[in-house]
Amino acid sequence: MGENLLELAGVTFGFEEDAPPIVEHFDLSVQRGGFVALLGPSGCGKSTLLNMAAGLLSPWEGEVRYGGAKLAGLNRQVGYMTQGDTLLPWTTVARNIMLPLELRGTPKAERGPKLEQALALVNLGEARDKYPSELSGGMKRRALLARSLIYDPPMLLMDEPFGALDAQLREVMHKELLATVGRLGTSVLFVTHDISESILLADRILVLGGRPLRCLEEITPPWSKPRDLDAVRGSAAYLALEIRLRGLLREANDLTLAQSPKSPGKAA
Repeated sequence: MGENLLELAGVTFGFEEDAPPIVEHFDLSVQRGGFVALLGPSGCGKSTLLNMAAGLLSPWEGEVRYGGAKLAGLNRQVGYMTQGDTLLPWTTVARNIMLPLELRGTPKAERGPKLEQALALVNLGEARDKYPSELSGGMKRRALLARSLIYDPPMLLMDEPFGALDAQLREVMHKELLATVGRLGTSVLFVTHDISESILLADRILVLGGRPLRCLEEITPPWSKPRDLDAVRGSAAYLALEIRLRGLLREANDLTLAQSPKSPGKAA
């Protein structure tokens, strides 16, 4: 077992103090170099965990620890990539990718080499002077990934980053992501409701559901690193795991709906 880079220890959180919490006494850890997928139905609270890891939300109880220290305020040691297109349309790919360096006050002399490295990591050198409107969906995703990585964060937080892509582009981005974080040794906490995505990418899959949120089961796929995603997808083990996760996800969805405050069958 490796050292934990991120830990959520007994965290409780809700958006309304007079309503039941979304997350209650929840534990989560991500090891250095690990890839953890949070798999669950939409609206169950996966993104809430991610936002606590980013320091965007503070738990009512418990604590978030990063690198062994209690997190206070924004977690500036992580890159955060969402499903949305947050590229600035009025400037080039290069300037978009360098934006975090400008915001951090990185000396100009250091920005150029870091930009070249980030562009090379995601094979986007030919698009450096283009504007976002000139990019394909896959190229936009690669630019966002480069922007998340340009300041060398030890961890990426990813909230359904490929959900808007078609199946073919998603396959390309899965390979790009695994190759990039593999080269850098980056840890990843990845939110998804896509079963196949979790199987292909993650070292650990946490199936989440209910209100408050709980982990129904933790699964460790049998694939080693680096992995051939085409070979994984064609294996009998992949099919068996997909069937198992499909049943767990149905259970998680039913549990979330039953315990939702808006549901007639919510828990007392």
